[in-house]
Amino acid sequence: MLMACRRWLWAWLCCCCLALPVAAQAPQAQQVSVQRGADGVYLSVRLTLTPAEVVEDALSKGVPLYFVWQAELMRSRWYWSDKRVASATRVLRLAFQPLTRRWRMSVSNEVGANPSASGLQYALHQSFDSLDDALGAVGRVVRWKIADASQLDPSAEHRVEASFQLDLSLLPRPFQFGMANQPEWSVEWRQRLPLPAPDAEASAEATSKP
Repeated sequence: MLMACRRWLWAWLCCCCLALPVAAQAPQAQQVSVQRGADGVYLSVRLTLTPAEVVEDALSKGVPLYFVWQAELMRSRWYWSDKRVASATRVLRLAFQPLTRRWRMSVSNEVGANPSASGLQYALHQSFDSLDDALGAVGRVVRWKIADASQLDPSAEHRVEASFQLDLSLLPRPFQFGMANQPEWSVEWRQRLPLPAPDAEASAEATSKP
């Protein structure tokens, strides 16, 4: 009887382990840099994206997904909390096109306080032959201007807070139910980067650390 109970318990534990959702691998930063030019501040990042199988399956079935880049320029203040002096947001819509069997990425830089998928204005469209190529483009920004030079205080220190995530709130509402607590739908990266001093080199690179 005892042996039978142990076997049943072992089988139940195995089933539970198999049923556990597999979390997506966190985006890995291959290159991160902040450039301080004469006209403003620029951000360049290259991430390696490895979404969970359920995310790839949704994409292959025609569900468009929205990835959001966000950068904030913060000014240090000794007498109060740090002040946000500039921010920039970029939304990328990735969708599979069954007729052409290609992947289409659309880029929008016009985002309000509460963006909605229907209100986004896309300024750039690109098509790719494979999902890997499309994800490579989604996870990359090159010399993205996030602030004007006039917004910098020469007497203060600044930093850039950069982030990237899969934004489920932009999906159609029926797809949002139950996704918030599913780890396989979590795709997120964040990092703080110091802003180079005016007399430093135009580009200061920082390697992402887990």
